Amino acid sequence: MNGQLAEILRDPSDIPFLLLVVGLAAAAAAAYAVSWLFPRLAEAFPARFRTRVLTLVPALRLLLGLAVIVWAVPKVVAPSPQNLVAILGALGIALGFAFKDYVASLVAGVIAVAERPYRQGDWVRFGEHYGEVRNVGSRAIQIVTNDDDVVTIPHGRLWTDDVANANDGRRTLLVVAEVWLHPDHDAEAVRRRLVDVLATSRFLDPTHEFRVMLVEHPWGSRYALKAYPLDARDQFAFRTDLSVRAKAALRGLGVRFVEMREAAGASGSPR
Repeated sequence: MNGQLAEILRDPSDIPFLLLVVGLAAAAAAAYAVSWLFPRLAEAFPARFRTRVLTLVPALRLLLGLAVIVWAVPKVVAPSPQNLVAILGALGIALGFAFKDYVASLVAGVIAVAERPYRQGDWVRFGEHYGEVRNVGSRAIQIVTNDDDVVTIPHGRLWTDDVANANDGRRTLLVVAEVWLHPDHDAEAVRRRLVDVLATSRFLDPTHEFRVMLVEHPWGSRYALKAYPLDARDQFAFRTDLSVRAKAALRGLGVRFVEMREAAGASGSPR
């Protein structure tokens, strides 16, 4: 191993160590200058250009690093076809390990295009992230959440995670609004009132069936208002509208809502 390394490297007397140290120090200083200068320059630009200037920082630092490697390697490695093959082979192995997850995501991207577990415009859930698919790239998808966050998710997560698609290419999706009441009440009167709340919502798509479902628990009665909005992007406004109007309608019936301390004091927890 030491013999092979000695054949690849130049003779120590031929390596310009001082020049290498100076060059690396200059590159480090240039990288620091880029990281310090460009954010300050960006503040002087209008807002629409600020992010574009800031995106130059990692690109310039990467170019500086590559330039240093290209400049320094010939000064340390003896130039020969055998050494070039050895270096490229070692570099290929290192890149293979470094980019194995990237390659896995590319393969998963091809499968995603074929099987279509999600497409642009779908509302999907990956783990704790739920939002509308804004872009389906070769390596990852981008979803926009209700908080207007853009989340990038590699296709490779298809191998390990479940993905829930709420609308699967359709323009609308099922919305569920929940109401928790004390068990002692007139269930039929509550159900009729909640049906009226659903039927009169301005977000309701009347071409789809809507319904009110009841599930009893020891700590209370769970009413689920299930319906489809006119557009999938109205889902959060639709759920809010149903919740607000349902509370107002039910207060007129004199029912009791379940409080958190009552649920916590019962066996189990609301689901």
